[in-house]
Amino acid sequence: MANIIITGTSRGIGYELVKLFADSGHKVLALSRNNYPIVSLNNSNVFSFSFDITKEEDLKKVKDFIDANWQQVDVLINNAGRLANKPFLETTTLDFEEVYKVNVFGVAAITKLVVPIMPKNGHVVTISSMGGVQGSIKFAGLSAYSSSKGAVITLTELWAEEFKETGPSFNVLALGAVQTEMLEEAFPGYEAPTTAFEMATYIKNFALTGHKMYNGKLLQVSNSTP
Repeated sequence: MANIIITGTSRGIGYELVKLFADSGHKVLALSRNNYPIVSLNNSNVFSFSFDITKEEDLKKVKDFIDANWQQVDVLINNAGRLANKPFLETTTLDFEEVYKVNVFGVAAITKLVVPIMPKNGHVVTISSMGGVQGSIKFAGLSAYSSSKGAVITLTELWAEEFKETGPSFNVLALGAVQTEMLEEAFPGYEAPTTAFEMATYIKNFALTGHKMYNGKLLQVSNSTP
């Protein structure tokens, strides 16, 4: 059984991932600013505390937990995300900063913290978006969000190169439309063909096995536009 860290677990795909991994017997550290939904699961395989990926003191809480409880981390799933949906001319520098603090800088910070205690066959999976893929269809209002998701695609490629001799493996999944609260915020009224549970099931299996076939790769996981 693996030790799994997942960010962004209070709702949507992250919440479903926690349940899937824990119900399969894996140990899960579930991290989100609002950890009440996870605490309410009352699952002995799940550990959780309130966590803001942009705060150094909260990152230290993660390190302290790992040092006290786990010898290593087998899988890290960078799922936390922040959305800004407004016209570019109305998007402030602060809007960009707030999105990038979570979607890029936060992803880099927790990855930097966890990688030294991951085995060679460990796996870092970062959740991106089709909106961050070069050449994909783009949507107005998502300048900050989609560009941040493009940034973590490139980061993944860089990390895979830098750690190719020692591991772990790094891959990034660019998701299409999934029926989550964030999708509703980005595209009000749109009904996605994929549920959060269905996508979480795919991500769980990929996180446990994908490193055997892929490293430094972007996989487009989408059957729709958006």
